Formats: sequence, structure tokens, C-alpha cells
Amino acid sequence: MPNIKPISDLRNYNEVLRDIAIGEPVFLTKNGRGKFAIVDINEYEKLKASLKLMSQLAQGEQAGKEKGWMTIKEVEAELGIENV
Repeated sequence: MPNIKPISDLRNYNEVLRDIAIGEPVFLTKNGRGKFAIVDINEYEKLKASLKLMSQLAQGEQAGKEKGWMTIKEVEAELGIENV
């Protein structure tokens, strides 16, 4: 169940920070609407890396559609990998 708190709870920020764990962010609301999410720094780094990977995959997919797809043999040759 999501941990949702009003932003006014930040007056006692130590208690809010204690509730944060990997996979369990704290969501802060302002005037009853979601405004911020506080996440563990390790989880943030993983999310950032995932977003970067997804962006690169989307770029690769777009390049494949525009320029054509490479065969496994072409990829191996490009990377200098010998067939085992």
C-alpha cells in the first residue's frame, strides 16, 4: 500500500524519512493532490539507469526502422566477436 502523507508532515521530516525504504517511497500531497515522491537514493539510481536504458533502446529501435536492422553476423563483425 502506498505511503501517502501531506506535505505539512515535513515539519517532522525525521519521521517521514524513517518511512522511506527501497521499493517503498513516500508520496507527498499538497492540497490533496500528489506533488512529490521521496525515494531511497539507491532506488533513484536504479530508476535513472532504467530510464537511460529505455531511452537508448528506443533510439536503437528508431535507427533500426530508419536505417534497417543488422543481422547477428553483422553485429558480431561490428563488435569484433568471432563465432564460437
